[in-house]
Amino acid sequence: MPRLTTHVLNQAEGIAASGVHITLERQDAQGHFHEIAEVTTNTDGRLDAPLLEESDASADLSGVYRLTFQVGDYFASRAVGRGMLGRVPVEFTLEANGHYHIPLLVTPWAYSVYRGS
Repeated sequence: MPRLTTHVLNQAEGIAASGVHITLERQDAQGHFHEIAEVTTNTDGRLDAPLLEESDASADLSGVYRLTFQVGDYFASRAVGRGMLGRVPVEFTLEANGHYHIPLLVTPWAYSVYRGS
């Protein structure tokens, strides 16, 4: 059963990114994305609960998803300044099984993501 978590690290200051607004969307059969969750990172740059966790064994959570991190607003409130990034969208595919952890490492000018553990 798939499980989805994330966290955000502010690499410009070497700290966890607290207060980053994140939306989760799922793609339908026609290729359109629909929002299924809105969350905000806690003081550790993480979420208090998984974004997705299959509790019903008959549910199928496999498919294409998009996480959108609102980093512009976050950096505008920091001493490093807004920078050039407003939103960071990350599209990915969940398969039937496994834990998907999608960390965002970000500065006001660059970012990277990977599948963590």
